[in-house]
Amino acid sequence: MPDISSDLVLFNELVEILMNEEKQHPVADRIESDELYNTIDLSLNKSAMLDDAFKSVLKEVIVSTPKTATNLFFNQLFGGRQGKAVLGDLLAVMLNNSMYTYKVAGPQVGIEQEIIRQSCNLIGFGAKSNGTFPTGGSMSNYMALVMGRDAKDSNFRVAGMSEPMTIYTSKESHYSNAKNASFAGIGRSNIRYIKADSLGRMIPELLEEQIKKDIEDGFVPAYVNATAGTTVLGAFDPIDKIADITEKYGLWLHVDGAYCGSVIFSEKYKHLVKGIERSDSFSYNAHKMIGTPLTCSIILVKDKRNLHDSFSNEADYLYQTDGDDFNLGKTSFQCGRRNDALKFWTLWKSLGTDGLEKIVEQQFDLANVALDYIRSNPDYILYSHDDSISVCFNYKNIAPMALCTALYEQQVTVVGFGAFEEDTFVRLVTINANNEKVDILNFFRVMEEFVENNPHLVGIGEAVQEHL
Repeated sequence: MPDISSDLVLFNELVEILMNEEKQHPVADRIESDELYNTIDLSLNKSAMLDDAFKSVLKEVIVSTPKTATNLFFNQLFGGRQGKAVLGDLLAVMLNNSMYTYKVAGPQVGIEQEIIRQSCNLIGFGAKSNGTFPTGGSMSNYMALVMGRDAKDSNFRVAGMSEPMTIYTSKESHYSNAKNASFAGIGRSNIRYIKADSLGRMIPELLEEQIKKDIEDGFVPAYVNATAGTTVLGAFDPIDKIADITEKYGLWLHVDGAYCGSVIFSEKYKHLVKGIERSDSFSYNAHKMIGTPLTCSIILVKDKRNLHDSFSNEADYLYQTDGDDFNLGKTSFQCGRRNDALKFWTLWKSLGTDGLEKIVEQQFDLANVALDYIRSNPDYILYSHDDSISVCFNYKNIAPMALCTALYEQQVTVVGFGAFEEDTFVRLVTINANNEKVDILNFFRVMEEFVENNPHLVGIGEAVQEHL
């Protein structure tokens, strides 16, 4: 058996380097993309590299990689680091099980199924429910669409489309819906994008109007994608009202909670997904609000027969022992699949459901800190709303893209920008539950100091508007 002890020693050294770097330089020094290969030796050579040189290159890579766990990273819909989840992920790498059969995964199957069972209980799915761990939120949405398609036309997966289907989603929904319609054979032109209200939520009345119109025009409405946490504003579609419509017309209702679906762990914020138990499928990403390492996505299905009908395929060379409930490959999209459940289980097991609730609620508390600060400062314009961990604003009318780019290029902080209707703004995401009030206030401090030291940025917003 190969001795990897020296590699583990090196790993620990590199982790210590990373942790020190995160403290001393929370934002990594940026390497221009056209200078990357000239700056770090990323080449793959024929001969072996000496250990010291190998360590030196790894250190360069670590130091130069964007640091997503620090208190100045607010750019993406993930951030921070939960230690017990990291532990689980490292163990999964060492165990290196594939999750398609009990024969090769053993207790890891039980770990995955326990997470699914408890998640189904949290949202009120019954005894017939089940789920799986896809590779991400986009794949979760794809699997939901395929199940919705097959539930409407059971012959689709065998013979293909016999009559034109239509599917429905908000204009503010994730971009994966367009790709998935293409992959599933429904076609991008058969997506109906429903307008959102001023808070970014799908308007149910317009959804029903569009469904009626499509029926009159000879289409077969099949599927509605609702969103629990839109990508820009973090808005929650009104699931209860949408479910009234999907039940009335016989459509599959999927709730895409990739971003903020983890509110199911919070008694205080669970009302944001009121009606979730009426959906046919629901997905959430533990690598977002819960803070596990990427990726950790879960899709839950009210009736597990749909999961089996759409994704099961016999393979005698794989499924040689144990029953279907323990051979997870029969209800997942892919065959070979890494263990994404263990890191979530180690976190959940160690903290309990109460601990996960605190993680989720901390993010809303941090968002409220930002909202209070913005509302008390006349130099800011607020574009977002309460009950969201996406805090959207503009500062001194500076063009958001120019401000965010300058902050990033000069290694001050990492924050993104977004747009809703006619407005573009800075989008501060408070998803790192390791942050505290002082870290949010520090973000505003460093941003304001940066603007003060770069007065040319002020007025860029007005110039852009005049140009438009």
